[in-house]
This record gives sequence, C-alpha cells and structure tokens, in this order.
Amino acid sequence: MIEAQQLTKRYGEKTAVDGLDFVVRPGSVTGFLGPNGAGKSTTMRMIVGLDAPSGGSVTVGGRAYAGHRAPLQEVGALLEARSIHPGRSAFQHLNALALTHGIPRRRVDEVIDLAGLGSVAKKRAGAFSLGMGQRLGIAAALLGDPRTVMLDEPVNGLDPEGVLWIRTLLTDLASEGRTVFVSSHLMSEMALVADHLIVVGRGRLLADTTVRDLVREAGGDTVQVATADPARLREVLAGPDVEIVGRPGSEELQVRGLGPRDIGLRAAAHGIALFELTQRTVSLEQAFMDLTRDAVEYHGTTAPTTSPTGTSTPSGSAA
Repeated sequence: MIEAQQLTKRYGEKTAVDGLDFVVRPGSVTGFLGPNGAGKSTTMRMIVGLDAPSGGSVTVGGRAYAGHRAPLQEVGALLEARSIHPGRSAFQHLNALALTHGIPRRRVDEVIDLAGLGSVAKKRAGAFSLGMGQRLGIAAALLGDPRTVMLDEPVNGLDPEGVLWIRTLLTDLASEGRTVFVSSHLMSEMALVADHLIVVGRGRLLADTTVRDLVREAGGDTVQVATADPARLREVLAGPDVEIVGRPGSEELQVRGLGPRDIGLRAAAHGIALFELTQRTVSLEQAFMDLTRDAVEYHGTTAPTTSPTGTSTPSGSAA
C-alpha cells in the first residue's frame, strides 16, 4: 500500500506537489492521471526516495522507501525506461541488478521471458527501440517480485501487442493482491484497466474516485427523454436514487439513476408516449478533460492562418 499525507514538493518559488493526501491500496490497479506539469512524476520520485519531500510524508507498506531492507523486493518502479547503460545487454543489466540485491539468477530468466525479451536478451540495450526499452524497464521493475509495482507511462512506444501485454500484466498483478500504481495519458487504456483513479492538477488533488464515478459525475449515466407529458413522466420515474432535470415548458427531461430500458418500460406501463430516449455517452477522456480544464498548465494554440495581406495570424483571432 502507498500512503501520502500532505505530501509537498517545492522548487524555489514553484510548488510542484501541494499537500497531496491519497492511498493506493493492494488488489486493484490505480491510475494516476493529470495534465503535463501536474506533479505526477515528482510524486512518483518522492515515493521511491529520488526526491525528498518539502513537507508531508509518503510510505510504501507502512515505511518510507529508504527504510526497507530489500527495497527492490518491496517496490518495483519504472520511471525512466532509458536509464540503463547502453553498452550492456538486457541480460547483463538485469543480472547486475539481481547480483546487487541478492536475487537468484533464475528470476532474471523469468522476467526476460515475461517481458518478451528472449530473442534480444544478449543484444546491447543502447540499440533497443523505445518499445523494447520499455519492456526492459518493466522487466527490471518486476525483478524483485515486488508487492508494489509503480509504472510511469508504461505503454509509451509499445505496439498493439505490447499494449495488450501491459493491460493483461497490470490486471494479473492486481489480481495477485499487489499494489499497482500506473500513470498514463492514454485515457482509453485507463478506462480498460484501472479500478481506481487519483487525479491531480497543478500539484493538487482533484479527484480520488473510480472510473465509473468520475464518468457518472460528468453526466455519463444521463438519459435524455422527450415526451408530450413530462410532468406525468416525472411522477412515474420519481424515486430516492433518481434525479430528473428539465426546463419549464420543455418536453425534454434529463434522467439520472435509471437506464433507458427501465425508463421505457415504466413509460409504456403507464401509456406515456416517448419521442426520444437517448443514453448520453461520456468517455473517461471527456470526464478527465472536464475535471482538469482549469488545471492545465501548458495550453496549445491553433495553427496560424494567412490574412489577405500576407500577415500570419492565429486562427480565430483578429488580424
């Protein structure tokens, strides 16, 4: 388990992480989300002792990372896949880690097979593609058979087969009762593998929730209904867990707490004709964008256009 309490990191006048409180529990995949510059990498570095907190604390398995006698067996981390000697082979890199941490040679062979590195194990790591470098970094993170696995953007550079491998690996590790903490900018992947989400922006905690609840809060379980008798339909659908919103004089209602099937069946049972029955679809990406809209530190601009006089101006702005 990873537990942060008022975790803070300042660099001069810049506050990269600002009083974070969260718990990453074993037995599930926890996604760590946030825009660029939100403080995700800094937080992960503090978890494994690479950066010292300016305030607060963070523990893994009840202890600070430096307090573990065999940290590689407690926490396996991938923070920078390319942090390996380019002249060493994949096997040499993993074997050196094993020798310095008292890990048997057979475990090196196991993680090489697990990461799909068998055919390139004797090749220099400096010649690896980005995807193969990611696989080697993940193999190193798993070398100590750790209780906690922490991966920063693990699917970077992986082909579709590699992405599927990571997806399966993460869920398998969690099913074994391990703590799995993963950062990613790929919301589609997080929607598939994450059970829980920790979302940060500008160093602060924005949400500590599940994928389902985050999407629901963004309107993902809203059903739009249109009928000639909205007042009567309200009475039919009313219930303790049902929220119904509609404008006065409008035939349209937005319903939360009931699915399209239930709404249709109740309306039919009371002879209420429906003109529309539409489930609103909100993706995790949309929900994330809504939540972090005011916490994005680096904004892009639209492509410039050329005015009739030949002057280049940003698209949508006055010349």
